[in-house]
Amino acid sequence: MSTATQLTIPAADGGHLAAEHHTAGTTELSGPGGRPCVVMAHGVGATRDCGLTQFAEALAGAGLDVLAFDYRNFAESSGVPVQLVDVPSQLADYHSAIAYARALPDIDASRIVVWGVSLSGGHVLNIAAADPKIAAVISLTAAVDGLAAVVQMVKAHGVVHVARLMRVGIADAFAGIRQRPPVLAPVVGRPGESAALCAPGAVEGMLAIAGPSWRNAIAARIFLRIGMYRPATSVKLITCPVLMQIADGDQSAPAAAATRTAHRVRATVHHYPGDHFDVYPGARLHHTVVRDQIAFLRRVLAVEPGRGDS
Repeated sequence: MSTATQLTIPAADGGHLAAEHHTAGTTELSGPGGRPCVVMAHGVGATRDCGLTQFAEALAGAGLDVLAFDYRNFAESSGVPVQLVDVPSQLADYHSAIAYARALPDIDASRIVVWGVSLSGGHVLNIAAADPKIAAVISLTAAVDGLAAVVQMVKAHGVVHVARLMRVGIADAFAGIRQRPPVLAPVVGRPGESAALCAPGAVEGMLAIAGPSWRNAIAARIFLRIGMYRPATSVKLITCPVLMQIADGDQSAPAAAATRTAHRVRATVHHYPGDHFDVYPGARLHHTVVRDQIAFLRRVLAVEPGRGDS
């Protein structure tokens, strides 16, 4: 198991991001510039204690440092209103964490990897498109096209369901304008419930990984904006290697949109016979997913023979 240090990262708004730094457990990928570092955060409404620590420990065991953080407005990070999913702020938080990672002692600033899952699987594509110094991307069960996600939701749950989400989203937007507490909606719910993720198995999948800082609540205004968030449109600007891991039965992040995006960015692609939550610790695909991530990183971050420090 890797050594993890709890720390805080300065955020762009003057607040802070709660984070944990896992130090590499081997010098396998160390080079003259230091060790590579993976920067990771979670998906919609989730916190790093919802399974990210296990991913971080596995990657650290393969020779990478890992910096896992919580977005502002979640867990121990600063920011109000709490439980607010704001995409521009979350992208800025990634950039803040990357800058922090690059300045860490013994870290090779030229070998920073961005890692994301679900909503953050789309974030990391946007990050790599904006930052040409990123060394590699891992995008797991990624939400790459909000419009495609809305279409999938309409097909699965009906127009009335989506209309209910819009109604609660409007109520929360007005609460924000009036500077009142947010109107909250569940992150996960049973089929038919007004939740961000309500596919069969979503509740069970989330509860299986939920950590003590997680709340089944997000500010509902995100429902008004998610259809316009389309990281897939930015991938033509990405120049680094990309690994996209797609669950072909994904009922939460459309697999077809992720597959199209993977081809567009010429990614290394792995398909898995499972659903959105089957990739997390304790689920049946987790070990395979981690194995494929480590193999990808060993390939794209390899130090030339004779240049390592081990």
